Amino acid sequence: MIKVDNLSFSFPQKELYNNISFTLEEGQHCAFIGTSGSGKSTLIDILLDPEKYLYDGKLETDPDCKIGYVSQFPELDEAKETTVFEYLAEPFIKLQNEIQSICTEMETSTDLEPLLEKYQQALDSLDAMGGDDFESNIHKQLNAANLMKRRDSKAADLSGGEFKLIQVMKEMLNRPDLMIMDEPDVFLDFENLNALKQLINSYKGMLLVVTHNRYLLNHCFNKIIHLENTEIQEFDGRYIEYNFALLQTKVELQELAVAEQEEMERNDTIINNLRVIATYNSNASRGRALRARVRFQERLEARRIKAPFVEIKQPNIRFVMDDEMEDTTVVSVHHYSVGFDELLLDHVSFEIKSTDKVAIIGANGTGKTTLLRDVYNNNHASIEVNADAKMAYLSQFQGEMLKDANTILEEFIDAGFKTYDEIELYLSSYGFEEEILRQKIGSLSGGEKNLLQLAKVSASKANVLLLDEPTSHLDTYAQLALEKAIGEFKGAILMISHDFYSVVNGMDYVFIIEDKTIRKMTVPEFREMIYANHFDEDYLEMEQKKKSVEMKIEGALKDTNFELAKGLLEELEELIKRL
Repeated sequence: MIKVDNLSFSFPQKELYNNISFTLEEGQHCAFIGTSGSGKSTLIDILLDPEKYLYDGKLETDPDCKIGYVSQFPELDEAKETTVFEYLAEPFIKLQNEIQSICTEMETSTDLEPLLEKYQQALDSLDAMGGDDFESNIHKQLNAANLMKRRDSKAADLSGGEFKLIQVMKEMLNRPDLMIMDEPDVFLDFENLNALKQLINSYKGMLLVVTHNRYLLNHCFNKIIHLENTEIQEFDGRYIEYNFALLQTKVELQELAVAEQEEMERNDTIINNLRVIATYNSNASRGRALRARVRFQERLEARRIKAPFVEIKQPNIRFVMDDEMEDTTVVSVHHYSVGFDELLLDHVSFEIKSTDKVAIIGANGTGKTTLLRDVYNNNHASIEVNADAKMAYLSQFQGEMLKDANTILEEFIDAGFKTYDEIELYLSSYGFEEEILRQKIGSLSGGEKNLLQLAKVSASKANVLLLDEPTSHLDTYAQLALEKAIGEFKGAILMISHDFYSVVNGMDYVFIIEDKTIRKMTVPEFREMIYANHFDEDYLEMEQKKKSVEMKIEGALKDTNFELAKGLLEELEELIKRL
Protein backbone atom coordinates (compact mmCIF):
# COMPACT_ATOMS: atom_id res chain seq x y z
CA MET A 1 0.00 0.00 0.00
CA ILE A 2 2.94 2.34 0.68
CA LYS A 3 6.26 2.13 -1.14
CA VAL A 4 9.23 4.42 -0.45
CA ASP A 5 12.04 4.11 -2.99
CA ASN A 6 15.47 5.77 -2.61
CA LEU A 7 14.07 8.75 -0.72
CA SER A 8 16.52 11.45 0.39
CA PHE A 9 15.71 14.56 2.40
CA SER A 10 17.68 17.16 4.35
CA PHE A 11 17.09 20.20 6.49
CA PRO A 12 19.63 23.03 6.03
CA GLN A 13 21.49 21.97 9.18
CA LYS A 14 21.03 18.20 8.98
CA GLU A 15 20.73 15.31 6.52
CA LEU A 16 17.88 13.04 7.59
CA TYR A 17 17.56 10.33 4.91
CA ASN A 18 19.98 9.05 2.28
CA ASN A 19 18.32 6.84 -0.37
CA ILE A 20 16.06 5.02 2.08
CA SER A 21 13.56 2.40 0.84
CA PHE A 22 10.81 0.41 2.58
CA THR A 23 7.28 -0.89 2.05
CA LEU A 24 4.14 -1.14 4.17
CA GLU A 25 1.71 -3.90 3.30
CA GLU A 26 -1.71 -5.13 4.41
CA GLY A 27 -1.81 -6.95 7.74
CA GLN A 28 1.42 -5.48 9.07
CA HIS A 29 1.65 -3.97 12.53
CA CYS A 30 4.89 -2.07 12.13
CA ALA A 31 6.97 -0.42 14.86
CA PHE A 32 9.01 2.57 13.68
CA ILE A 33 12.11 2.98 15.86
CA GLY A 34 15.31 5.02 15.88
CA THR A 35 17.34 7.36 18.08
CA SER A 36 15.94 10.74 19.09
CA GLY A 37 16.26 13.36 16.36
CA SER A 38 16.80 10.81 13.58
CA GLY A 39 13.75 12.06 11.67
CA LYS A 40 10.91 9.64 12.48
CA SER A 41 8.22 12.30 12.97
CA THR A 42 9.37 14.15 9.85
CA LEU A 43 9.13 10.96 7.79
CA ILE A 44 5.59 10.42 9.06
CA ASP A 45 4.75 14.00 8.05
CA ILE A 46 6.11 13.29 4.56
CA LEU A 47 3.90 10.18 4.31
CA LEU A 48 0.86 12.21 5.41
CA ASP A 49 1.50 15.29 3.24
CA PRO A 50 4.18 14.63 0.59
CA GLU A 51 3.34 17.83 -1.33
CA LYS A 52 4.71 19.89 1.58
CA TYR A 53 8.28 18.59 1.13
CA LEU A 54 10.99 18.78 -1.52
CA TYR A 55 12.61 15.35 -1.46
CA ASP A 56 14.48 13.15 -3.90
CA GLY A 57 13.27 9.65 -4.75
CA LYS A 58 9.80 8.12 -5.01
CA LEU A 59 6.88 7.83 -2.63
CA GLU A 60 4.07 5.65 -3.97
CA THR A 61 0.76 5.34 -2.11
CA ASP A 62 -2.17 3.24 -3.25
CA PRO A 63 -4.74 5.86 -4.41
CA ASP A 64 -7.47 4.03 -2.47
CA CYS A 65 -5.40 3.94 0.75
CA LYS A 66 -7.19 5.83 3.53
CA ILE A 67 -4.74 7.03 6.21
CA GLY A 68 -5.64 7.77 9.83
CA TYR A 69 -3.34 9.63 12.22
CA VAL A 70 -2.95 10.00 15.99
CA SER A 71 -0.54 12.72 17.07
CA GLN A 72 1.68 12.41 20.14
CA PHE A 73 -0.09 15.55 21.42
CA PRO A 74 -3.72 15.31 22.71
CA GLU A 75 -6.28 17.59 21.01
CA LEU A 76 -8.99 18.08 23.62
CA ASP A 77 -10.60 21.40 22.62
CA GLU A 78 -12.98 19.99 20.01
CA ALA A 79 -14.25 17.40 22.48
CA LYS A 80 -14.66 19.63 25.53
CA GLU A 81 -18.45 19.73 25.71
CA THR A 82 -19.20 16.19 24.47
CA THR A 83 -19.46 12.89 26.27
CA VAL A 84 -17.01 10.10 25.45
CA PHE A 85 -19.66 8.24 23.46
CA GLU A 86 -20.65 11.39 21.51
CA TYR A 87 -17.01 12.11 20.72
CA LEU A 88 -16.45 8.58 19.37
CA ALA A 89 -19.80 8.51 17.52
CA GLU A 90 -19.39 11.96 15.94
CA PRO A 91 -18.21 10.84 12.44
CA PHE A 92 -21.00 8.21 12.24
CA ILE A 93 -23.72 10.60 13.38
CA LYS A 94 -22.40 13.23 10.95
CA LEU A 95 -22.74 10.78 8.04
CA GLN A 96 -26.18 9.63 9.18
CA ASN A 97 -27.34 13.25 9.34
CA GLU A 98 -25.90 13.86 5.87
CA ILE A 99 -27.81 10.85 4.51
CA GLN A 100 -31.01 12.06 6.15
CA SER A 101 -30.51 15.54 4.69
CA ILE A 102 -30.01 14.13 1.17
CA CYS A 103 -33.20 12.05 1.53
CA THR A 104 -35.15 15.14 2.59
CA GLU A 105 -33.75 17.10 -0.36
CA MET A 106 -34.70 14.29 -2.81
CA GLU A 107 -38.36 14.56 -1.75
CA THR A 108 -38.67 17.99 -3.40
CA SER A 109 -35.88 18.02 -6.01
CA THR A 110 -36.50 17.58 -9.75
CA ASP A 111 -32.84 16.74 -10.45
CA LEU A 112 -32.32 13.45 -8.63
CA GLU A 113 -29.22 12.13 -10.38
CA PRO A 114 -26.55 14.18 -8.51
CA LEU A 115 -28.41 13.62 -5.24
CA LEU A 116 -28.51 9.86 -5.81
CA GLU A 117 -24.75 9.93 -6.43
CA LYS A 118 -24.15 11.85 -3.17
CA TYR A 119 -26.50 9.48 -1.36
CA GLN A 120 -24.59 6.42 -2.59
CA GLN A 121 -21.21 7.94 -1.68
CA ALA A 122 -22.42 8.67 1.85
CA LEU A 123 -23.84 5.15 2.20
CA ASP A 124 -20.55 3.65 0.97
CA SER A 125 -18.56 5.76 3.46
CA LEU A 126 -20.82 4.70 6.33
CA ASP A 127 -20.60 1.06 5.28
CA ALA A 128 -16.78 1.21 5.04
CA MET A 129 -16.70 2.42 8.65
CA GLY A 130 -19.09 -0.31 9.86
CA GLY A 131 -21.72 2.35 10.43
CA ASP A 132 -24.68 -0.02 10.63
CA ASP A 133 -23.30 -1.34 13.90
CA PHE A 134 -21.29 1.64 15.14
CA GLU A 135 -22.74 1.72 18.66
CA SER A 136 -21.80 -1.93 19.24
CA ASN A 137 -18.30 -1.29 17.78
CA ILE A 138 -17.80 1.67 20.11
CA HIS A 139 -18.79 -0.47 23.10
CA LYS A 140 -16.34 -3.19 22.02
CA GLN A 141 -13.51 -0.65 21.88
CA LEU A 142 -14.41 0.84 25.27
CA ASN A 143 -14.53 -2.63 26.80
CA ALA A 144 -11.16 -3.57 25.24
CA ALA A 145 -9.60 -0.50 26.88
CA ASN A 146 -11.49 -1.01 30.16
CA LEU A 147 -13.16 2.40 29.70
CA MET A 148 -16.82 1.40 29.42
CA LYS A 149 -17.38 3.07 32.79
CA ARG A 150 -16.41 6.39 31.16
CA ARG A 151 -18.95 6.08 28.28
CA ASP A 152 -21.17 8.94 29.49
CA SER A 153 -18.42 11.04 31.12
CA LYS A 154 -17.50 14.40 29.63
CA ALA A 155 -14.39 14.03 27.46
CA ALA A 156 -12.95 17.05 29.29
CA ASP A 157 -13.10 15.10 32.58
CA LEU A 158 -10.84 12.31 31.35
CA SER A 159 -7.20 12.04 32.39
CA GLY A 160 -4.63 12.74 29.68
CA GLY A 161 -3.94 9.01 29.31
CA GLU A 162 -7.62 8.14 29.03
CA PHE A 163 -8.18 10.81 26.39
CA LYS A 164 -5.19 9.53 24.39
CA LEU A 165 -6.85 6.09 24.31
CA ILE A 166 -10.13 7.67 23.19
CA GLN A 167 -8.28 9.40 20.32
CA VAL A 168 -6.79 6.06 19.27
CA MET A 169 -10.24 4.43 19.37
CA LYS A 170 -11.79 7.20 17.28
CA GLU A 171 -9.26 6.71 14.50
CA MET A 172 -9.61 2.92 14.66
CA LEU A 173 -13.40 3.17 14.42
CA ASN A 174 -12.97 5.12 11.15
CA ARG A 175 -11.30 1.96 9.78
CA PRO A 176 -8.43 3.55 7.82
CA ASP A 177 -6.37 1.25 5.59
CA LEU A 178 -3.23 2.54 7.30
CA MET A 179 -3.24 3.99 10.78
CA ILE A 180 -0.19 6.02 11.85
CA MET A 181 0.45 6.79 15.51
CA ASP A 182 3.29 8.96 16.81
CA GLU A 183 4.32 7.90 20.34
CA PRO A 184 0.78 7.09 21.54
CA ASP A 185 2.20 5.61 24.76
CA VAL A 186 3.79 8.77 26.21
CA PHE A 187 2.63 9.41 29.81
CA LEU A 188 0.20 6.46 29.85
CA ASP A 189 -0.01 4.75 33.23
CA PHE A 190 0.51 0.99 33.17
CA GLU A 191 -3.21 0.12 33.04
CA ASN A 192 -3.76 2.52 30.12
CA LEU A 193 -0.59 1.23 28.46
CA ASN A 194 -1.95 -2.30 28.71
CA ALA A 195 -5.25 -1.05 27.24
CA LEU A 196 -3.32 0.46 24.31
CA LYS A 197 -1.61 -2.90 23.82
CA GLN A 198 -5.05 -4.54 23.66
CA LEU A 199 -6.30 -2.00 21.11
CA ILE A 200 -3.22 -2.42 18.90
CA ASN A 201 -3.34 -6.21 18.99
CA SER A 202 -7.07 -6.35 18.24
CA TYR A 203 -6.83 -3.93 15.29
CA LYS A 204 -7.30 -5.67 11.93
CA GLY A 205 -5.83 -2.96 9.70
CA MET A 206 -2.28 -1.87 8.90
CA LEU A 207 -0.40 0.07 11.59
CA LEU A 208 2.74 2.23 11.65
CA VAL A 209 3.58 3.22 15.23
CA VAL A 210 6.49 5.36 16.40
CA THR A 211 7.34 4.10 19.87
CA HIS A 212 10.28 3.62 22.21
CA ASN A 213 8.21 1.74 24.78
CA ARG A 214 9.86 -1.64 25.33
CA TYR A 215 6.65 -3.17 26.70
CA LEU A 216 4.73 -2.35 23.48
CA LEU A 217 7.70 -3.23 21.27
CA ASN A 218 7.96 -6.68 22.82
CA HIS A 219 4.26 -7.50 22.58
CA CYS A 220 2.55 -5.72 19.67
CA PHE A 221 4.37 -5.76 16.33
CA ASN A 222 5.23 -8.14 13.47
CA LYS A 223 7.52 -5.78 11.54
CA ILE A 224 10.26 -3.36 12.56
CA ILE A 225 11.45 -0.33 10.58
CA HIS A 226 14.64 1.08 12.09
CA LEU A 227 15.89 4.54 11.06
CA GLU A 228 19.47 5.34 12.02
CA ASN A 229 22.27 7.56 10.68
CA THR A 230 20.23 8.47 7.54
CA GLU A 231 19.67 4.77 6.71
CA ILE A 232 16.71 2.40 7.09
CA GLN A 233 16.60 -1.26 7.96
CA GLU A 234 13.46 -3.43 7.62
CA PHE A 235 12.85 -6.58 9.65
CA ASP A 236 9.85 -8.91 9.30
CA GLY A 237 9.27 -10.31 12.77
CA ARG A 238 8.90 -9.34 16.42
CA TYR A 239 11.10 -6.78 18.18
CA ILE A 240 12.52 -9.51 20.44
CA GLU A 241 13.56 -11.44 17.28
CA TYR A 242 15.02 -8.28 15.75
CA ASN A 243 17.20 -7.74 18.82
CA PHE A 244 18.32 -11.37 18.59
CA ALA A 245 19.25 -10.86 14.92
CA LEU A 246 21.28 -7.75 15.88
CA LEU A 247 23.09 -9.68 18.61
CA GLN A 248 23.78 -12.55 16.21
CA THR A 249 25.20 -10.09 13.66
CA LYS A 250 27.26 -8.43 16.38
CA VAL A 251 28.93 -11.75 17.24
CA GLU A 252 29.67 -12.43 13.56
CA LEU A 253 31.05 -8.93 12.95
CA GLN A 254 33.26 -8.96 16.04
CA GLU A 255 34.68 -12.36 15.09
CA LEU A 256 35.36 -11.08 11.57
CA ALA A 257 36.85 -7.85 12.94
CA VAL A 258 39.27 -9.80 15.16
CA ALA A 259 40.33 -11.98 12.21
CA GLU A 260 40.74 -8.92 9.98
CA GLN A 261 42.76 -7.11 12.64
CA GLU A 262 45.11 -10.08 12.95
CA GLU A 263 45.48 -10.15 9.15
CA MET A 264 46.21 -6.42 9.06
CA GLU A 265 48.80 -6.73 11.83
CA ARG A 266 50.53 -9.52 9.86
CA ASN A 267 50.41 -7.32 6.77
CA ASP A 268 51.82 -4.34 8.70
CA THR A 269 54.77 -6.51 9.79
CA ILE A 270 55.44 -7.53 6.17
CA ILE A 271 55.19 -3.88 4.98
CA ASN A 272 57.59 -2.72 7.69
CA ASN A 273 60.07 -5.49 6.79
CA LEU A 274 59.84 -4.56 3.09
CA ARG A 275 60.44 -0.89 3.92
CA VAL A 276 63.51 -1.78 5.97
CA ILE A 277 64.84 -3.87 3.05
CA ALA A 278 64.05 -1.05 0.61
CA THR A 279 66.28 1.38 2.54
CA TYR A 280 69.41 -0.60 1.67
CA ASN A 281 68.27 -2.47 -1.45
CA SER A 282 66.63 -0.38 -4.21
CA ASN A 283 65.73 -3.44 -6.31
CA ALA A 284 62.63 -2.63 -8.44
CA SER A 285 60.91 -5.89 -7.53
CA ARG A 286 61.24 -5.03 -3.84
CA GLY A 287 59.52 -1.67 -4.48
CA ARG A 288 56.69 -3.37 -6.40
CA ALA A 289 56.19 -5.86 -3.56
CA LEU A 290 55.99 -3.01 -1.05
CA ARG A 291 53.45 -1.06 -3.13
CA ALA A 292 51.34 -4.21 -3.62
CA ARG A 293 51.30 -4.86 0.11
CA VAL A 294 50.29 -1.24 0.86
CA ARG A 295 47.43 -1.46 -1.69
CA PHE A 296 46.33 -4.75 -0.12
CA GLN A 297 46.29 -3.09 3.30
CA GLU A 298 44.20 -0.21 1.91
CA ARG A 299 41.70 -2.71 0.47
CA LEU A 300 41.43 -4.44 3.86
CA GLU A 301 40.67 -1.08 5.49
CA ALA A 302 38.10 -0.19 2.82
CA ARG A 303 36.15 -3.44 3.17
CA ARG A 304 35.82 -3.30 6.94
CA ILE A 305 32.11 -3.96 7.53
CA LYS A 306 30.20 -0.95 8.77
CA ALA A 307 27.07 -1.89 10.68
CA PRO A 308 25.22 1.28 11.79
CA PHE A 309 22.36 -0.70 13.33
CA VAL A 310 24.32 -3.27 15.32
CA GLU A 311 26.03 -1.16 17.95
CA ILE A 312 24.50 2.29 18.29
CA LYS A 313 26.37 4.65 20.55
CA GLN A 314 24.46 5.37 23.76
CA PRO A 315 24.55 8.85 25.30
CA ASN A 316 26.91 8.94 28.26
CA ILE A 317 24.45 9.91 31.01
CA ARG A 318 26.17 10.25 34.39
CA PHE A 319 24.73 11.66 37.60
CA VAL A 320 27.51 13.04 39.78
CA MET A 321 27.27 15.07 42.97
CA ASP A 322 29.50 17.47 44.84
CA ASP A 323 29.22 15.73 48.20
CA GLU A 324 27.84 12.37 49.26
CA MET A 325 25.51 12.58 52.25
CA GLU A 326 25.76 10.35 55.27
CA ASP A 327 23.09 7.65 55.70
CA THR A 328 20.24 9.89 56.78
CA THR A 329 16.72 10.95 55.84
CA VAL A 330 16.67 13.51 53.01
CA VAL A 331 12.89 13.92 52.52
CA SER A 332 10.18 13.47 55.16
CA VAL A 333 6.49 13.66 54.26
CA HIS A 334 3.98 13.58 57.14
CA HIS A 335 0.19 13.64 56.68
CA TYR A 336 0.42 15.26 53.26
CA SER A 337 -2.90 15.97 51.52
CA VAL A 338 -3.55 17.62 48.19
CA GLY A 339 -6.49 18.12 45.85
CA PHE A 340 -8.06 20.50 43.38
CA ASP A 341 -11.71 19.90 42.48
CA GLU A 342 -11.44 16.71 44.53
CA LEU A 343 -9.01 15.24 47.05
CA LEU A 344 -6.17 13.35 45.31
CA LEU A 345 -3.91 12.32 48.19
CA ASP A 346 -4.99 12.18 51.83
CA HIS A 347 -2.68 12.04 54.88
CA VAL A 348 0.23 10.48 52.99
CA SER A 349 3.43 9.86 54.98
CA PHE A 350 6.82 8.45 53.92
CA GLU A 351 10.57 9.03 54.20
CA ILE A 352 13.38 8.89 51.62
CA LYS A 353 16.91 8.00 52.75
CA SER A 354 20.05 9.49 51.19
CA THR A 355 20.70 6.52 48.88
CA ASP A 356 17.11 5.34 48.25
CA LYS A 357 15.88 4.96 44.66
CA VAL A 358 12.11 5.04 44.70
CA ALA A 359 9.50 4.90 41.92
CA ILE A 360 6.06 6.46 42.34
CA ILE A 361 3.47 4.44 40.42
CA GLY A 362 -0.19 5.32 40.00
CA ALA A 363 -2.97 5.98 37.54
CA ASN A 364 -2.99 9.21 35.54
CA GLY A 365 -4.41 12.10 37.56
CA THR A 366 -3.73 10.73 41.07
CA GLY A 367 -1.45 13.58 42.23
CA LYS A 368 2.02 12.15 41.51
CA THR A 369 3.38 15.24 39.71
CA THR A 370 1.87 17.62 42.28
CA LEU A 371 3.58 15.68 45.08
CA LEU A 372 6.95 15.73 43.31
CA ARG A 373 6.69 19.47 42.62
CA ASP A 374 5.81 20.16 46.26
CA VAL A 375 8.90 18.22 47.37
CA TYR A 376 11.05 20.20 44.92
CA ASN A 377 9.60 23.59 45.90
CA ASN A 378 9.86 22.66 49.61
CA ASN A 379 7.16 25.10 50.67
CA HIS A 380 4.50 22.69 51.98
CA ALA A 381 3.95 22.37 55.72
CA SER A 382 3.79 18.55 55.49
CA ILE A 383 7.13 18.21 53.71
CA GLU A 384 10.57 18.53 55.30
CA VAL A 385 13.78 18.46 53.24
CA ASN A 386 17.21 17.91 54.82
CA ALA A 387 19.27 21.11 54.86
CA ASP A 388 22.19 19.29 53.16
CA ALA A 389 20.01 18.04 50.30
CA LYS A 390 20.67 19.63 46.94
CA MET A 391 17.76 18.83 44.63
CA ALA A 392 17.45 18.73 40.83
CA TYR A 393 14.15 18.37 38.99
CA LEU A 394 13.22 16.92 35.60
CA SER A 395 9.70 17.81 34.46
CA GLN A 396 7.42 15.81 32.16
CA PHE A 397 6.32 19.27 30.91
CA GLN A 398 9.55 20.12 29.15
CA GLY A 399 8.75 23.84 28.80
CA GLU A 400 8.83 24.06 32.60
CA MET A 401 12.62 23.50 32.66
CA LEU A 402 13.68 24.47 29.11
CA LYS A 403 12.90 27.69 27.21
CA ASP A 404 11.84 26.97 23.63
CA ALA A 405 13.09 30.39 22.49
CA ASN A 406 16.63 29.67 23.75
CA THR A 407 19.28 27.99 21.66
CA ILE A 408 20.91 24.99 23.32
CA LEU A 409 24.02 27.10 23.97
CA GLU A 410 21.96 29.88 25.61
CA GLU A 411 20.14 27.35 27.80
CA PHE A 412 23.40 25.99 29.21
CA ILE A 413 24.97 29.44 29.65
CA ASP A 414 21.86 30.23 31.73
CA ALA A 415 22.53 26.99 33.65
CA GLY A 416 25.97 28.23 34.74
CA PHE A 417 28.40 27.07 32.02
CA LYS A 418 31.09 29.67 31.28
CA THR A 419 32.07 29.12 27.65
CA TYR A 420 30.61 27.66 24.44
CA ASP A 421 33.60 25.29 24.20
CA GLU A 422 32.77 23.91 27.65
CA ILE A 423 29.14 23.34 26.60
CA GLU A 424 30.16 21.72 23.31
CA LEU A 425 32.49 19.27 25.06
CA TYR A 426 29.92 18.45 27.75
CA LEU A 427 26.98 17.86 25.39
CA SER A 428 29.00 15.83 22.87
CA SER A 429 28.81 12.92 25.36
CA TYR A 430 25.00 13.19 25.17
CA GLY A 431 25.10 12.87 21.38
CA PHE A 432 24.67 16.55 20.48
CA GLU A 433 26.96 17.53 17.60
CA GLU A 434 28.42 21.04 17.32
CA GLU A 435 26.15 22.06 14.40
CA ILE A 436 22.95 21.49 16.43
CA LEU A 437 23.95 23.63 19.43
CA ARG A 438 22.74 26.88 17.85
CA GLN A 439 19.29 25.47 17.14
CA LYS A 440 16.31 26.73 19.12
CA ILE A 441 15.13 24.25 21.73
CA GLY A 442 11.61 24.54 20.33
CA SER A 443 12.80 22.89 17.10
CA LEU A 444 14.11 19.75 18.83
CA SER A 445 12.35 16.39 19.18
CA GLY A 446 10.80 15.37 22.50
CA GLY A 447 13.61 12.87 23.08
CA GLU A 448 16.31 15.47 22.45
CA LYS A 449 14.62 17.84 24.93
CA ASN A 450 14.53 15.15 27.61
CA LEU A 451 18.21 14.37 27.01
CA LEU A 452 18.94 18.09 27.54
CA GLN A 453 16.97 17.99 30.79
CA LEU A 454 19.00 14.98 31.93
CA ALA A 455 22.20 16.83 30.99
CA LYS A 456 21.09 19.81 33.11
CA VAL A 457 20.19 17.56 36.03
CA SER A 458 23.63 15.95 35.86
CA ALA A 459 25.41 19.31 35.57
CA SER A 460 23.69 20.51 38.76
CA LYS A 461 25.66 17.88 40.76
CA ALA A 462 22.63 17.43 43.04
CA ASN A 463 22.44 14.62 45.58
CA VAL A 464 18.63 14.25 45.39
CA LEU A 465 17.07 13.76 41.94
CA LEU A 466 13.34 14.29 41.37
CA LEU A 467 12.50 12.81 37.96
CA ASP A 468 9.01 13.08 36.46
CA GLU A 469 8.67 10.61 33.56
CA PRO A 470 12.37 10.82 32.57
CA THR A 471 12.05 8.07 29.91
CA SER A 472 9.23 9.82 28.00
CA HIS A 473 10.23 10.33 24.34
CA LEU A 474 13.69 8.79 24.99
CA ASP A 475 14.80 6.16 22.47
CA THR A 476 15.64 2.71 23.82
CA TYR A 477 19.41 3.37 23.77
CA ALA A 478 18.99 6.49 25.92
CA GLN A 479 16.63 4.58 28.24
CA LEU A 480 19.32 1.93 28.79
CA ALA A 481 21.92 4.66 29.38
CA LEU A 482 19.59 6.28 31.93
CA GLU A 483 19.12 2.94 33.72
CA LYS A 484 22.90 2.58 33.94
CA ALA A 485 23.27 6.14 35.30
CA ILE A 486 20.58 5.51 37.92
CA GLY A 487 22.28 2.27 38.97
CA GLU A 488 25.64 4.03 39.46
CA PHE A 489 24.29 7.13 41.24
CA LYS A 490 25.21 7.30 44.94
CA GLY A 491 22.46 9.73 45.98
CA ALA A 492 18.65 9.59 46.34
CA ILE A 493 16.14 9.39 43.48
CA LEU A 494 12.38 9.87 43.61
CA MET A 495 11.05 9.01 40.15
CA ILE A 496 7.57 9.03 38.62
CA SER A 497 7.56 6.47 35.85
CA HIS A 498 5.21 4.22 33.92
CA ASP A 499 8.13 2.53 32.17
CA PHE A 500 8.08 -0.97 33.62
CA TYR A 501 11.68 -1.81 32.69
CA SER A 502 13.16 1.39 34.16
CA VAL A 503 11.36 0.71 37.43
CA VAL A 504 12.31 -2.95 37.83
CA ASN A 505 15.89 -2.46 36.58
CA GLY A 506 16.78 0.65 38.58
CA MET A 507 14.65 1.17 41.68
CA ASP A 508 15.05 -0.13 45.25
CA TYR A 509 11.32 -0.09 45.97
CA VAL A 510 8.02 1.32 44.71
CA PHE A 511 5.30 3.61 46.07
CA ILE A 512 1.92 2.54 44.66
CA ILE A 513 -0.78 5.25 44.81
CA GLU A 514 -4.19 3.69 45.45
CA ASP A 515 -7.35 5.09 47.07
CA LYS A 516 -5.70 8.46 47.81
CA THR A 517 -2.86 6.91 49.79
CA ILE A 518 0.58 5.34 49.22
CA ARG A 519 1.49 1.69 49.66
CA LYS A 520 5.16 0.63 49.74
CA MET A 521 6.11 -2.42 47.66
CA THR A 522 9.40 -4.15 46.91
CA VAL A 523 10.54 -4.29 43.29
CA PRO A 524 10.24 -8.13 43.13
CA GLU A 525 6.66 -7.84 44.43
CA PHE A 526 5.88 -5.15 41.86
CA ARG A 527 7.39 -7.21 39.04
CA GLU A 528 5.41 -10.29 40.00
CA MET A 529 2.20 -8.24 40.32
CA ILE A 530 2.59 -6.90 36.77
CA TYR A 531 3.44 -10.30 35.32
CA ALA A 532 0.58 -12.01 37.17
CA ASN A 533 -1.92 -9.51 35.77
CA HIS A 534 -0.70 -9.38 32.19
CA PHE A 535 1.34 -12.46 31.22
CA ASP A 536 1.39 -16.23 31.24
CA GLU A 537 2.52 -17.90 34.44
CA ASP A 538 6.05 -18.81 33.28
CA TYR A 539 6.74 -15.61 31.29
CA LEU A 540 8.71 -13.93 34.08
CA GLU A 541 10.98 -16.95 34.50
CA MET A 542 11.62 -17.15 30.74
CA GLU A 543 12.44 -13.43 30.50
CA GLN A 544 14.85 -13.63 33.44
CA LYS A 545 16.62 -16.59 31.80
CA LYS A 546 16.81 -14.63 28.54
CA LYS A 547 18.44 -11.67 30.27
CA SER A 548 20.94 -13.97 32.00
CA VAL A 549 21.98 -15.59 28.69
CA GLU A 550 22.33 -12.17 27.01
CA MET A 551 24.70 -11.06 29.78
CA LYS A 552 26.77 -14.24 29.31
CA ILE A 553 27.01 -13.51 25.56
CA GLU A 554 28.26 -9.97 26.27
CA GLY A 555 30.87 -11.46 28.63
CA ALA A 556 31.98 -13.99 26.00
CA LEU A 557 32.38 -11.18 23.45
CA LYS A 558 34.55 -9.18 25.87
CA ASP A 559 36.78 -12.25 26.19
CA THR A 560 36.66 -12.78 22.38
CA ASN A 561 35.39 -16.31 23.09
CA PHE A 562 33.33 -16.60 19.91
CA GLU A 563 32.67 -20.33 20.19
CA LEU A 564 31.06 -19.82 23.61
CA ALA A 565 29.07 -16.83 22.27
CA LYS A 566 27.71 -18.91 19.36
CA GLY A 567 26.66 -21.72 21.69
CA LEU A 568 24.87 -19.23 23.95
CA LEU A 569 23.12 -17.74 20.91
CA GLU A 570 21.56 -21.14 20.20
CA GLU A 571 20.35 -21.30 23.81
CA LEU A 572 18.94 -17.76 23.52
CA GLU A 573 17.13 -18.56 20.29
CA GLU A 574 15.29 -21.44 21.98
CA LEU A 575 14.23 -19.18 24.87
CA ILE A 576 12.93 -16.51 22.47
CA LYS A 577 10.76 -19.08 20.69
CA ARG A 578 9.04 -19.74 24.04
CA LEU A 579 8.38 -16.06 24.80
